[in-house]
Amino acid sequence: MLQYGQKSFLIVDDFTDFRTATRSMLRELGATQVDTADSGEQALRMCAQKRYDFILQDFHLGDGKKNGQQVLEDLILDKLISHECVFVMVTAESSQSIVLCALEHEPDAYITKPFNRMGLAQRLEKLVQRKTLLKPILQALDRGRPAEVLAACTDICKQDPRFAPLCLRYRADALRDLGRFDELEKYLGAILASRPQPWVYAAMGKLLHKRGRNVQAQGIYEQALKAFPIMPNLYDGMADVLIAQGDSQRAQNILEEAVRLSPLSVKRQATLGKLAYENEDFDSAAKAFRHAVNQGQSSRYKDPESNLGLAQALMSRSSGGLDARTRVEINNALGEVAKDYPEDQGLQVRARMMKASSLVQAGDAESAGKLTEQAMQRLGKMNQFFSVDSALTVAAQMKAMGQGAAAKSVLKACVESYGDDPKVMERVGQLTEDPDVLNAVADAVDLNRQGVRAYQAGHLELALSMFRRALALQAKNISIALNTAQALLRVAGEKLTPEVIQECRDCLGSVAGIPASDSRYDRYRKLHIRVFGA
Repeated sequence: MLQYGQKSFLIVDDFTDFRTATRSMLRELGATQVDTADSGEQALRMCAQKRYDFILQDFHLGDGKKNGQQVLEDLILDKLISHECVFVMVTAESSQSIVLCALEHEPDAYITKPFNRMGLAQRLEKLVQRKTLLKPILQALDRGRPAEVLAACTDICKQDPRFAPLCLRYRADALRDLGRFDELEKYLGAILASRPQPWVYAAMGKLLHKRGRNVQAQGIYEQALKAFPIMPNLYDGMADVLIAQGDSQRAQNILEEAVRLSPLSVKRQATLGKLAYENEDFDSAAKAFRHAVNQGQSSRYKDPESNLGLAQALMSRSSGGLDARTRVEINNALGEVAKDYPEDQGLQVRARMMKASSLVQAGDAESAGKLTEQAMQRLGKMNQFFSVDSALTVAAQMKAMGQGAAAKSVLKACVESYGDDPKVMERVGQLTEDPDVLNAVADAVDLNRQGVRAYQAGHLELALSMFRRALALQAKNISIALNTAQALLRVAGEKLTPEVIQECRDCLGSVAGIPASDSRYDRYRKLHIRVFGA
């Protein structure tokens, strides 16, 4: 029996009458600790100061404000909510799109208004019974210890085999977090053979995709979508697999279906925008980026890349000239980037060059020239790397504006950081034939390649020697710097002398400007934590 007087509650809703009525229900049930908030922002502040046992969160909190899904995202990412907390999403809307959006981040329950005291009590009672049974698992999750999660799952199933279905997903997630992928694949396969569920299909598809078995992953997702056609995350996984296989058009179609089902995901809209742009479907790209920008205003996933993508899509769509309405939308999108990220010189350069390109397209070459000058001044203040796509776009824009020297500088920096990738060099070669650019890292890349072969063969000392020589030639190449740091740590083993640590720090410091979007960023962070301790 739920002891309401011993539990703390938070009601989040923008309507006073609902907060008052729900608080009265809880007090009639015996609750004495009942707090209320009228916005997601206020709820987050309160959760930062106090841990609640129950949160009743309204989904729609007013235009321009965080919705319930975004509040739950923030609570999880900032670790302001325990796994033992009961989080209930509440809404007056029952349309499929709203329900799916509300369920995407998996609250413990979803309740539709209006509800009465008895209905609320019955729902909370069942949720508490489940959480109480799973308490050892939930506490291990809060501690971030997957091995303890596995042990707790085993203990619970021993107590009563009937509880085994409750532990399935926790066990799968723990195996994944521990990197026991062979065991996980067999486990998921057994579950699919007996009781297919959406999360099992999604987990198996992701695992096969991660292991490079994309044809099998596609088969899994095709089965999943036939069985569960209204689960947006299955469409996301299918799109990832199709992209990996080079079928970008079908991937776009799949994501468009996911967006139709659940239109409020900022990350999904942004991904669709990028994919549509690559497919030269500029209308669809502009539409998706526009949604990502608008929905991202109150979201943790607000991203200036969506603003820049929107501007680029609008310009590409209007190759014959920009009408007044389009110019206003471009200016608003880019102005927001310039205003919200004043210290990010890379974004400032990109926003100005994008704006300059739009002004040229609109016939205002004089203003475009002034913006290009501003961009070039900020270019010299940059302490981070452009991503490959950003570098190539900026270089092309500067070249088009008659700033050949600046364009060459950007391309050369791009090659210095990413020149070990043949695909990058192919794209750079489409913009320039300058040997100073194209051959900037040839010798370093060859040494790095030899070092990788030696490392894979177990010749660690030889590999380290090769990496050091490569790094001496090209200190800002991300792969070479990371390879050198990793080899240093492997050779040193447990004997991390001050000299080794300092050399590792120098390696990582030379590529500290690596963009978070780079596929090697996680590797950089792990090495950084080991060397710097944070």
